[in-house]
Amino acid sequence: MASGLPHSMTAIEITAPGGPDVLKPTTRPVPQPGPGEVLIRVKAAGINRPDVLQRAGAYPPPPGASDLPGLEVAGEIAALGPDVTGLSVGDQVCALTPGGGYAEYVVTPAPQVLPVPKGFSLVEAAAVPETYFTVWSNVFDRGRLAEGETLLVHGGSSGIGTTAIQLAKAFGSRVFTTAGSADKCEACERLGADRAINYKTEDYGAVIKELTGKKGVDVVLDMVGGDYVQRDIDIMAPDGRRVSIAFLGGPKVTLNLTKVMVNRLTLTGSTLRPRPVAYKGQIAQALRERVWPLLETGKVKPLIFKTFPLAEAAAAHALMETSSHIGKIVLTLDS
Repeated sequence: MASGLPHSMTAIEITAPGGPDVLKPTTRPVPQPGPGEVLIRVKAAGINRPDVLQRAGAYPPPPGASDLPGLEVAGEIAALGPDVTGLSVGDQVCALTPGGGYAEYVVTPAPQVLPVPKGFSLVEAAAVPETYFTVWSNVFDRGRLAEGETLLVHGGSSGIGTTAIQLAKAFGSRVFTTAGSADKCEACERLGADRAINYKTEDYGAVIKELTGKKGVDVVLDMVGGDYVQRDIDIMAPDGRRVSIAFLGGPKVTLNLTKVMVNRLTLTGSTLRPRPVAYKGQIAQALRERVWPLLETGKVKPLIFKTFPLAEAAAAHALMETSSHIGKIVLTLDS
C-alpha cells in the first residue's frame, strides 16, 4: 500500500444483472497499481451506455478488468506503479479506464491517462475520455472523415453525438444529425450541426438527399443498427464509410448489397473496451496533439447535462435509460 492511502474505499457494484436498482454502494480494498499503471483518486466519473449494458448483464468486462462499472474518470494521481514515466503523484488527470470508475480509487494503464485540459473542472474532464476516445477512433480512424466531407451522426444529442458534431465541425466537415425531439435538434444545431433532423417527424433519408443534392453523405456514425443500416446505405455517397458503435435498434439486419458494391461502400464498426492498451495509448496521443488544443481554447467542449453523487448512481442510470438527456451524465465524489 502506497504511503498515506487508505486500505478500503467506497464503490458502486452491480449486485446482480438487472435494472438501475441493482447498483449498490459497497466497500472494497483500494486497488494497487501494477507495472505501467497509475492509481487515481477519483473526483468525478462519467456514465456511458456500456455501463448500462454491463449492469444489465449484456456487456461483461474483459478478462482482468474490474467488475465495477465506470470507463472514464477525472481526479488526481495517488500512486504510480513500476515503470511509469512522465506522470507524478498529485497530477490532475482524466483517464479512460478498463472498468472500476464508480469508486473512490481506480487503477488504469498509464498510456490511457491525459492531463485535465487547462480551464476545465474535474466534472468537465470526467466527461471527456470515453466519448472522445470513441469518436476519434471511429469517425477519424475507421471512418477516415476528411476536411470538406459530410458526416451523418445518429443520436446527435448523446454524449457521443455531441462530441462527434463538435469535432467534425472543428476539422472542417459538414455535419448532419438525427435526434428525437425539437429541443434535442436545437441543441445539436447550437453545437454546430448544419442540420438536425427530428427522426420522429421527418424522413431523414429524404432530408439528407435534399441537403446533399442527392450525392449522399461520406461518413455515417451509427448507434442504432436495425433498419437504419439499409436506410443509411441508400443515402451514402460513393466510397462512403459507415461505422457502427452500438445497436439500440437491434444487431441483426437484412441488407441489399447492390449499393454497397456499386458505390464501393465500407461497412465497419468497433468496440473500444477490449482493444489493447497500446492502441488506446495511440488514441490518447492523437487526442493530446489534435484535440486538447481545441478543448483548451473552447472550440469544443463536453456538454454536461446533470451530475449525481456517487451514491446515487442508480438514479443516474435511470435518467440515462429515459434518453431524455442532452450530453453527459457525471457522478461526483467529495473524497
